[in-house]
Amino acid sequence: MSEMRQGMRPTITSDEIAEMVRELAREIERDYENKELVLIAPLKGSVLFVADLCREIKRPQIIDFVQIISPKGESCRIVKDISTDIKGKHVIIVEEIIDAGRTLSFLKSRIQASYPASLKVCALLDKPALRELPIQPDYVGRTIDDRFVIGYGMDSEEKGRNYKDIYNFTQ
Repeated sequence: MSEMRQGMRPTITSDEIAEMVRELAREIERDYENKELVLIAPLKGSVLFVADLCREIKRPQIIDFVQIISPKGESCRIVKDISTDIKGKHVIIVEEIIDAGRTLSFLKSRIQASYPASLKVCALLDKPALRELPIQPDYVGRTIDDRFVIGYGMDSEEKGRNYKDIYNFTQ
């Protein structure tokens, strides 16, 4: 595993990540005072982020997971759907990173079809330079430039998700 980090540098430290998560949780708590939330995390990348975020949000919540595949040039497809009835509930999609926006757009349409009371998106990282669809997160930890990143749930061929910091390739 350590070999993967060669040629990479920490871009965001675990302390910076923890602070971003705390700030996002406070924003969400202010917006959803006295309301129960449903946090929906797309697998696999969002697992660490949703785990940390849900512990910081001090209000009733339900967590559910969805798995979507979106091979390049092909349509998105749900591999594992949510199991929670979200009709009339306040839903937040929790993404570790948003880039092109194809998968997120597909997921938002799928969730809207279940008639939630509200639907917002929380992203730890937003990479708008790669956006293919006009989709914007409601809560953003940090906007980053167009660099490939791994760590804190983000991977390269399923490796690197477990790094506590977020790394990118040096140029």
